Amino acid sequence: MQLSSSGIDADIRKNHAVSATITLLGRDRKPAAKQEITVAQTHHQFLFGCTGSSIIALANDELKGDAKSQAESHADSLTHLFNFVTLPFYWGRFEPKRGLPDTARITRTAQWFTERGCVVKGHPLCWHTVSAPWLLEMSDEKIVEAQLARIHREVTDFAGLIDMWDVINEVVIMPIFDKYDNGITRMARRLGRIGIIRATFDAARAANPRAILLLNDFDVSAAYECLLEGCLEAGIKIDALGIQSHMHQGYWGVEKTQSVLERFARYKLPIHFTENTLVSGTIMPPEIVDLNDYQVEEWPTTPDGEARQAEEVVTHYKTLMAHPQVKAITWWGLQDGGWLKAPSGLLRIDRSRKPAYDALAKLVKGQWWLPPTKMMTDENGKVRVEGFAGEYSVTWAGKSKTFELGREASLELVL
Repeated sequence: MQLSSSGIDADIRKNHAVSATITLLGRDRKPAAKQEITVAQTHHQFLFGCTGSSIIALANDELKGDAKSQAESHADSLTHLFNFVTLPFYWGRFEPKRGLPDTARITRTAQWFTERGCVVKGHPLCWHTVSAPWLLEMSDEKIVEAQLARIHREVTDFAGLIDMWDVINEVVIMPIFDKYDNGITRMARRLGRIGIIRATFDAARAANPRAILLLNDFDVSAAYECLLEGCLEAGIKIDALGIQSHMHQGYWGVEKTQSVLERFARYKLPIHFTENTLVSGTIMPPEIVDLNDYQVEEWPTTPDGEARQAEEVVTHYKTLMAHPQVKAITWWGLQDGGWLKAPSGLLRIDRSRKPAYDALAKLVKGQWWLPPTKMMTDENGKVRVEGFAGEYSVTWAGKSKTFELGREASLELVL
């Protein structure tokens, strides 16, 4: 498998690598001339994400013994590689009984992640699947009221802790969804696609004007483009565009991925690849239309599949990173056996790391990372630092200081 451009690494560095001249001063503000210092990256600006639901029990101290030890191992694998997590707000699970939302547990989980330097996103505020069953007891008008009130409550309650949301999920199919009745499809039919997007985005924006609000969908056909165009023409402010790529039926390939990127890049919005999966076992049959329809007793990972998955993960991430509008990539499920029992995790069932995990780590914490590196300041206390945008530390004479690489061409640090 080859990338379409031999210069893809150059494109990645062009999009994400930055440099700055650091002037290091002592407390007396005299330049630290001809001094050996150590510079190390501590955090990526780019959002490398994963789902965080697997941490909820651990973060809430609900585990003991072996279960807790295994969860801690899982958590180490997650936080070593990722700086961005998506926490679940599926209404039917978050508030199965009206008036009893799971706010406290999700709050503690979000705090657990932020304490470890992760940006947290909530997913989703509005979706027809896993919807609250008690909505069906209401009139259409009351469903709309309840949905908007729900958005206001969650976005307000979590402001400052969660300031990024998938506001509405999979709205292209929402008004024509016919597998089972639900309150949100009723709402979508009543308001129309653009109407429900406007209503939900307006509610979220009013609750937290600083929040980053996404429109998210698995449908990458012209229908999503038309919907997006309609929203923008209607004056709806969308902060970022979410694109899903669940590749249980095989890797999209570089050509399709680049085509999707170019089609959606023309809207000049940041692009988040919000849900990414590649299987390390048997590929799902191509005739399956809805991935949820593929029900199997077991879906094991295989050595050949793991080798394929590792190669595809590297190609997929590099293809996305090479595009200037891609700002976040989220792997959907760290461990095998979650959604649809698929072997789509980066960890096996026993939580051991697959080749795909190691291959991605070699990019995120290797090729795209500056490890502790010794440098020498010049006679004016200056040193040139180059690396991927993010947070760095500089250590000199037993003292350390953090700084951001990416915003300024020159920085002055006093140690």
